Amino acid sequence: MTTQTILAALEQYYDGAPRAGGARAEDFGPLTLFVQEGAGWPYYARPTLGGPEVSAADVERVLARQRELELPESFEWVAENNPSLRAAVEAAGLRVHAYPLMVLDPADTADTADDTTDTADPADPLPPTPDPARVLGADDPLLAAAVTVPMLAFAAPGTAPGEAGAAELAAATADPAVEVRRAWVAEKIAAGSTVLAAAVRDAVVLCSGQYNPVGEVAEIVGVGTLPAARRRGLALAVTAALVKEARARGVRTVFLSAGDEDVARIYGRAGFRRVGTALIAEPPATAGA
Repeated sequence: MTTQTILAALEQYYDGAPRAGGARAEDFGPLTLFVQEGAGWPYYARPTLGGPEVSAADVERVLARQRELELPESFEWVAENNPSLRAAVEAAGLRVHAYPLMVLDPADTADTADDTTDTADPADPLPPTPDPARVLGADDPLLAAAVTVPMLAFAAPGTAPGEAGAAELAAATADPAVEVRRAWVAEKIAAGSTVLAAAVRDAVVLCSGQYNPVGEVAEIVGVGTLPAARRRGLALAVTAALVKEARARGVRTVFLSAGDEDVARIYGRAGFRRVGTALIAEPPATAGA
């Protein structure tokens, strides 16, 4: 597929994924606000499919509604599909973050479970070959830990090894809020609306991630490695397991947003190529670094 065709398919996905996830869509003309109903992560506002240009006043109307509903003030879109939106959200006082948007070439399978150099510094000793990652079922006893690992990973961003390990994971998994998250993910797994894979060693989840399919398109999300287990090729092992499962279920287009350019280079070794830029706008006071 051409890049233009892929970007059009991703635009359809971004509009369809919240609807498939149980969100209601509120119409604001050139913008659509997706509101999660029930358990789950809150969604975002984004350009309406085929809608007109967005003004700062349009953005401010949606922001007022998000505040009214006590939702995160968040907008997400693809830069190449809506090039004028960035100016509108910045005029409304939001801060924009850019992330490489990458698609796996159809001929590739991301079969990189034995590539142990994905996040390793060339000066570091070669890490051990990771155990293959596997897909977890809705009733897997490791599911609670698997939904917790990315939270610890994203709390300590970057690819350098960190302190959080098995003990910290056990403590975090004991939080009652994790059971709510586990039950929600288990329900989505049972319904076929998400697939979760994990790299496990000695009954400890070291890395996990998910993909969410809509038709023949799937986005890989939330791939995170326990900080103490970084630089062992685990993220690519999990990605490979997710891609293999997605292909087996008939998914043709697999994509993801890389956290930064360094991470994008890692996924590039797995067959992903950059097709655009994913943009997220948030208020400066709550935006990440």
